[in-house]
Amino acid sequence: MAQLQHAGFRVEHDPPKPTGQIAIINTCGFIGDAKEESIDTILSFAEAKRKGKLIGLYVMGCLSARYMKDLKEQIPEVTQFYGKFDWENLLVDLGRDFPNDYRDDRLLTTPSHYAYLKVSEGCDRMCSYCAIPLITGRHKSRPMEDILNEAKLLRDKGVRELQLIAQDLSMYGEDFRGGRSRLVELTTKLSEIDGIDWIRLHYAYPAGFPKGILKAMADNPKICNYLDLALQHISDNMLRLMRRKISKSETLDLLSEIRSAVPGIHLRTTLMVGHPGETTEDFEELLDFVRQMRFERLGVFPYSHEEGTYSYRHYKDVITQRVKERRAEEIMTLQASISNELNQKKVGQTFRVIVDREEGDGFVGRTEFDSPEVDPEVVFTSQKPVAVGEFVDVRITAAEDYDLIGEAQ
Repeated sequence: MAQLQHAGFRVEHDPPKPTGQIAIINTCGFIGDAKEESIDTILSFAEAKRKGKLIGLYVMGCLSARYMKDLKEQIPEVTQFYGKFDWENLLVDLGRDFPNDYRDDRLLTTPSHYAYLKVSEGCDRMCSYCAIPLITGRHKSRPMEDILNEAKLLRDKGVRELQLIAQDLSMYGEDFRGGRSRLVELTTKLSEIDGIDWIRLHYAYPAGFPKGILKAMADNPKICNYLDLALQHISDNMLRLMRRKISKSETLDLLSEIRSAVPGIHLRTTLMVGHPGETTEDFEELLDFVRQMRFERLGVFPYSHEEGTYSYRHYKDVITQRVKERRAEEIMTLQASISNELNQKKVGQTFRVIVDREEGDGFVGRTEFDSPEVDPEVVFTSQKPVAVGEFVDVRITAAEDYDLIGEAQ
């Protein structure tokens, strides 16, 4: 978007009432719900083009890369389809040169005080259910210098909080010379940038987890005591069928080590239910695991049978959608009670909170334990002026299942 802007276009991101002459849709092709949303969006803009409201309709991203031939045949209104990384070709087709001087520039779609910062693309893990390697290819780390330059540009735009993201954060730097994780080095250098206050880690993989990051997290106040570690399941039967390359005992040992090395850390994990081969016993084992581990943050996905994956080629999707959704709901009901119990223990404590927005007569923000959009929030009042993007100390006065309520100090 920044490159389009530098090339002379006026760019609006996801406007509620689109008014432009050219629409560019960036799609997701990961799971069924995301694919459906992407296709519905394309069809709505295809209808606008048929009615003469658009002169150009361009589609790129994961869905486009994965199903380009079929999409071209079924939605002829689209001017051109691209893969996930074809920004330069898109600009050329729009009659512009790629502005190399602004290669790392960003047009933020988030509030100005936080941003997502991607450190690598692709994945080498080849889990049974996952289409990411089919879409984005093998794991490839971004050069550290490029990431640091982008972080400084974001800082200059007012960003104070970085959400590091990747399909597999654990492997950052392993494809560089030396073949070792460079995640500690990267986060340390990012923390040395004046103006960046929080760095949060997303989408780590348990097998081969870079344990050196735990000491960095414990010692460096800028690295949030928060870790997004997707576990998917816990029974050895399911971990084997999912091709996760880790056992139940190894998972439990890793979680124990993480909590011991970083006291007070908040763990976010993602689980999957309904994968082919999941028995009632496997699901009960997963429920017991959630009950015992008491994760601070947790989400659940019902299994999606994705074309081309190992599961699609080797397993039959025999568990009904109804059963998948019931299992997911059962876990989330359990998690809501766990989250409420953990939140009640925070009443009376004071936390540093970054302010995301004004709301009604008060404000909404997050602690270092909360990632935007997916995690709980802190709803608070203040007797003093408070600005969005500012850090304030908030004393918690009440708690709900997920959100906290408080007063600025």
